[in-house]
Amino acid sequence: MNLREYLESRKILLLDGAMGTQLDKRSLMSRGTINLDHPDAVQDIHKEYCRCGCNAIITNTLTMNRIYIETHNVEVDIRQVNTTGVKLAQEAAADGQFVLGDISSTGQMLEPYGTYKESQFYEAFVEQAEILAEAGVDGFIIETVFDLNEALCALRACKDKTNLPVIVSLSFKTEADGGRTIMGNTAADCAKELTDAGADALGANCGDLDPEEMALVVSLLKSATALPIAAQPNAGKPKLVNDKTIFEMGPEQFAAGVEKCIDAGATLVGGCCGTSPQHIQALADILNKRDK
Repeated sequence: MNLREYLESRKILLLDGAMGTQLDKRSLMSRGTINLDHPDAVQDIHKEYCRCGCNAIITNTLTMNRIYIETHNVEVDIRQVNTTGVKLAQEAAADGQFVLGDISSTGQMLEPYGTYKESQFYEAFVEQAEILAEAGVDGFIIETVFDLNEALCALRACKDKTNLPVIVSLSFKTEADGGRTIMGNTAADCAKELTDAGADALGANCGDLDPEEMALVVSLLKSATALPIAAQPNAGKPKLVNDKTIFEMGPEQFAAGVEKCIDAGATLVGGCCGTSPQHIQALADILNKRDK
């Protein structure tokens, strides 16, 4: 069964958890060069998630598009860092575990809020998508994007240049008032426009919502589309302690919250910031009980 067939089956697909905060625990938060500087650390994290029984793991290529690399002075070759990211995930994955090519924000704003045109975003996403596809990913996940227009640019790039399935996940600021991103996009508008643009699945990740709040957004998305819905919440709301961002929600509470996302209609579930292999294992345990 390929990834598109799996998504269409509506079986629960277990995704992995955070990469960035796991690297941070290893004092390796330099996300831009980490695939090249410390590949063993990245692969070890992938392997830990794979051992939890994930159906899919996500490459460590989140913001490795040309615009982000150049505007943030990340000294890497775009092809090398993305290709290596795919290779590390592929080598960690067991038979039957999919590898999703991770695409995210450019870190810049589109006109009129910023100086970039949609054509510039599109070209940057095309370049990254083609590299990830050539490296052999099973599909794409566009995630941690708070502007619907940027997400649509990335989606078009993936769809125009490859025939791989694409999951699009936006970050929501609030579950109230129809569920809204920082840019004011409602959950219903996001679902409708992404569906019309050809997404294979859509959902929510990261943002300012805890797992139970994300369940409300899932229900709003579910009511506006027939596509599979993804939910990847953080391990609770972030707190700043001694100038360090921490997430305090434990694995069991996290998993119970994600189960509410499943009850609300999510069929792709995993974790974002602050989550660990322990959080994903707790979620896997709940899924195993639901299957019995």
